[in-house]
Amino acid sequence: MRKIVLTGARGALGTSLRGPLSKMCDQLVSTDIQPGPEGLYDNETFHIADIAKFDEIAPLLEGADMVVHFGAIVDEKPFEELLGPNFVGAYNIWEAAHRHGVRRVVYASSIHAVGLEHTNSGADTTVAHNPDTFYGLAKCFAEDLGRMYWQKRGVESVCLRILSCTPEPQNIRALGTWLSHRDMVQLVTRAIDSPVVGFTVIYGVSNNTRSPVDNAKAAFLGYRPVDNAEDWAHSLFAKAGIPDPQDKALTRLGGPFAVVPLGESGVAAIQKMSEGQKP
Repeated sequence: MRKIVLTGARGALGTSLRGPLSKMCDQLVSTDIQPGPEGLYDNETFHIADIAKFDEIAPLLEGADMVVHFGAIVDEKPFEELLGPNFVGAYNIWEAAHRHGVRRVVYASSIHAVGLEHTNSGADTTVAHNPDTFYGLAKCFAEDLGRMYWQKRGVESVCLRILSCTPEPQNIRALGTWLSHRDMVQLVTRAIDSPVVGFTVIYGVSNNTRSPVDNAKAAFLGYRPVDNAEDWAHSLFAKAGIPDPQDKALTRLGGPFAVVPLGESGVAAIQKMSEGQKP
């Protein structure tokens, strides 16, 4: 592959992707609104750019085969704060991809696009959008944008509905939702090297015994996760105590994001859950 563009390259997940992506192409263009890292890979260049500004981000996509779009605010915020990076930024990526003939966009979507769906509903990749926050609404917008750009303009998309991507599972909810960094890298790799994807949604989740979602309809991508949050079950249950069966933070796919007021941090609520407090 000639060129891959990675947005959000300074984030936790973007940082984990830079090395693997650099091995998949002749040229890796990494970008973020923050300054670049101290060291770059031999075939990597870094550009400071605001994805909410078309004239800053669009030129970076020229000559690219694929865009791995992980750039966004990764928490619930007031709508006005999310509008630029999460809504307009998504439009800018797909529109620039179309104008420059980019083959595919690999997008970091989120479980929060369906966050108010019941945990025990067996949600597959065709379940209707059911966002839990403005943040989740932005993911719905981008997924619909990707579907439209495939059907109207032929730009392929793989939307990765990431659940809980951390080095280790942090709470009892994560026994089902955890995505290890190793599996995250495999997921992105399969989204890139699959020959034909059209428009595809897949859940970003590890091989958890208690996974609440079903990826069967995206099996053609070849994603076969290897890590399992069950290895942490004993210690997480000991820390959590007895769960409340009426707690929407446990009974909805979005976890604590399903219970926070619109515009207020869901990440802070997840931290409370991890500390054994009510979100």
